[in-house]
Order: sequence, then structure tokens, then C-alpha cells
Amino acid sequence: MTKAKHGVSLLLAGVIALSLSVSPAPLGGQAMAATSVVAVVNKTAITSGDVARRAAFLRLQRRSGNLQKLAKEELVEEVLKREEIARVGMSVSTADVDASFARFAASNKMSVEQLTSVLNGAGVGAPHFKAFIAVSMSWPRLVNARYAGGASSKLSNQELVTRLLENKQKPVTTEYMLKQVIFVVPASKKGIVGKRKAEAEKSRASFPGCDQAMQFAKNYLDVSIRNLGRVLEPELPPDWKPLIEKANGGTTATRVTERGVEYLAICNQRQVSDAVAAEIVFRAEDLGKEKKDGENPNAAKYLEELRSKAQIVMQ
Repeated sequence: MTKAKHGVSLLLAGVIALSLSVSPAPLGGQAMAATSVVAVVNKTAITSGDVARRAAFLRLQRRSGNLQKLAKEELVEEVLKREEIARVGMSVSTADVDASFARFAASNKMSVEQLTSVLNGAGVGAPHFKAFIAVSMSWPRLVNARYAGGASSKLSNQELVTRLLENKQKPVTTEYMLKQVIFVVPASKKGIVGKRKAEAEKSRASFPGCDQAMQFAKNYLDVSIRNLGRVLEPELPPDWKPLIEKANGGTTATRVTERGVEYLAICNQRQVSDAVAAEIVFRAEDLGKEKKDGENPNAAKYLEELRSKAQIVMQ
């Protein structure tokens, strides 16, 4: 199993920061050489150019060993992950990736343009790095969604009772009743995101409450309402959690997503301590321990499942 599984922050925060402080030898010629197909994964071709860019990326990370082999292995896994992310529809948005790219540049005291120049000069290229970021951000979400409510992660009645006895009392958490307000931006009209964001922000002041949400949406062009129902605090998506916790006036701040500009309406919130809430809190605690100890073991299991069903031809 390769090391591509590490998240962006863990993999890049220290190692590449050190590497970027020096001037890497230009590898652009290698990346720009004539390319050939070196592997095919479920009809998706991996080229020698892809491998050269990933090997250059590994070099920036100061990785050792056969970098060509490691690069090819990482790219095979990345194709499997990307295809599954696309199939389930859980990819982060281009805006999320661009924001992560900009944060990484800033953390290394560079502008986006300077980081792009460094990556190009190293033979990696900004598009390759951004593709890596997109998978690294999307894959953990997909794994968590796949196993969060599945039988493999569900506590048995005996386990739940044991945990409750150990804790002496049921855990208390916050229950939210949520609706999602989406100011739709078609893929062909990304240029209107700024206008739609301003419109969405302004609409928050006049949001009449969840009961009138559907009627409210009729006052605007291309606005949809999704009923998310009951969501407990440990289940909140990472991107939305801080916005929900800081919300005031019954709605969160807006976010730009692949669908458009969105915000959440908090219809109701209360403290709960029932058995369902207890199980979710315990599962969240277990997941937190897994993150401290290393990668979620379900990620490796999921990837092996994808690999076993895939058609992989190495040239």
C-alpha cells in the first residue's frame, strides 16, 4: 500500500515546506517528454508523463526508494479513489481545492503565482498538485460516509450498554433540525457565482423560517430547498460544522459549492441524550481515536475492495 493515503495537511505541512525553501532542479523537460501509456485502470490511462509528475512530487517530499514505481502505485490508487468519488458524487468543489491551494501557498509565505511557478519548475505542475488535493480532501469524506452508519461501524446493543455503564451516564449532544438553501449556479455559468453569493447573503436577512422555506424559495430564481432532517452534532459535515456553531439569526453564513451558493437554516436545536445520540457520540469518539493513531482502517479496506473489482493492466 502506498503513502498517498496521507491527508494534504499531514503530508505537506512540514516536508514540502522545507523542500520549497530551496531551488529544486528543473524537471520540466522530463515531464514534457513524449508520453506513453504505462497503466490502464478501468479504461483510465496513466501515462509516463503522469508518472514523471508524481515522481517529481515525491522528490519534493524527500521520499526515497524507486520513485517511478512508487509514483505508478500512487496513481493507480488515485484513479480508483477518483472514480469512486465521482460515482458517489462526493467530490469537493473546485473552489474548495483552489482555497486549499491558496492556503498552502500562504502557509509557505508565497503567493499562488509563486507556488505555481515553483511547482512548474519542479516538474510537478499546479494541475497535478490540485488533482492530488482534490482526492486527498474527498477520499476521507467518502470513507466516513460509507462506514459511518454501516453495519461494520454500528455498535451492538451489548457494546452500547457496556460503554454507557463505563461512562456512568448517557452522553449529551446537540440535535439540529436543518434545511439546506441552494442558490443554484449551473456549471456553464460559473461567472455568476459572485452575483449569486451576494443574492444569497442578502436573502438570509429575510428568511422567514423553515415552515415557510418553500414559499420563500419561490421569490428567487433557481433556488432549491432540501430538508436534511435531524442531524446530531457529531454527524455534522466538517465544512458546515463551524458555520452551524457560529450561526445567528437562524441561518449560517454562505458557502460556494459545486452546486452553487448554499447556506443552512437551523429550524430547531436542542440537547439530547437518547440511545441513538449516545451511539453516534461513541462512534465519533472512536473515529477520533483512529485519526490520532493513523489512517482510518476502513480506508484501506475500501481501497482493497475497489482494487479487487477493478481491471488494472500494467504496461
